[in-house]
Amino acid sequence: MSGFVEKPEPVQVPGLVHLHTGKVRELYQNEAGDLVMVASDRTSAFDWVLPTEIPDKGRVLTQLSLWWFDQLADLVPNHVLSSELPPGAPADWAGRTLICKSLKMVPVEAVARGYLTGSGLLEYNDSRTVCGLALPEGLVDGSELPAPIFTPATKAAVGEHDENVSYEEVARQVGAETAAQLRQTTLAVYARARDIARDRGIILADTKFEFGYEEDTLVLADEVLTPDSSRFWPADLWEPGHAQPSFDKQFVRDWLTSAESGWDRASEQPPPPLPAEIVAATRAKYVEAYERLTGLTWS
Repeated sequence: MSGFVEKPEPVQVPGLVHLHTGKVRELYQNEAGDLVMVASDRTSAFDWVLPTEIPDKGRVLTQLSLWWFDQLADLVPNHVLSSELPPGAPADWAGRTLICKSLKMVPVEAVARGYLTGSGLLEYNDSRTVCGLALPEGLVDGSELPAPIFTPATKAAVGEHDENVSYEEVARQVGAETAAQLRQTTLAVYARARDIARDRGIILADTKFEFGYEEDTLVLADEVLTPDSSRFWPADLWEPGHAQPSFDKQFVRDWLTSAESGWDRASEQPPPPLPAEIVAATRAKYVEAYERLTGLTWS
């Protein structure tokens, strides 16, 4: 069992129809048929959406996504129409709201990996493959791969795991042409982002994208290259052979699995609220990622 510890009631705004509550985002539709995405400060771990929020997290995710969309605009179009507040929206939506094109979404998490860790490492240790792709012997947690690989996953509902699948399975699900376009675009975007991050002292270990179609054009959607959708590691501390320090919610995961939290991950009980110091440390990591990547000061 997993999901929301406390599922929030969505804000009602005149002229907007609420469509969906995700782990982090609320999704609405305006009268023109465009989507309105609002990134909350919610955070999730181990398939639970936690009862404690991380201040500024939604704004960081939104502003970092906008910055990346600009860096990638010559490679792939994106879904953003505006970051202006819709009429009648509450003031606290400022900086965390995007008005976006309504796309025909591709039901695949488009994952690129340049380094071995996470679910890829588990599969590698079992079979020397990731998503059916053979990899050389001798790789360890944190190893750089010989070349970046496309390792797609099927999208799961809130509270369930995305499941890694082979490229052939994606081709069966969405068609050979779409699968090829997904792989090519995912690896091109990853390569651009990896080089930008490397210049700023950050390793982009892996990341996931979501795409949709506007007629026949593949469009980059959702969030992009944030600490929620990517593994960012400080390059000066990279040392293969163990888990790497990262710019994300690792403080949250570490505390929840510690004796201090008193929570048994294997139980069906929801996780407890986070202590103030864990919240502050996690917020600081998100802000640091934003500032190091963009070169801008968070305010």
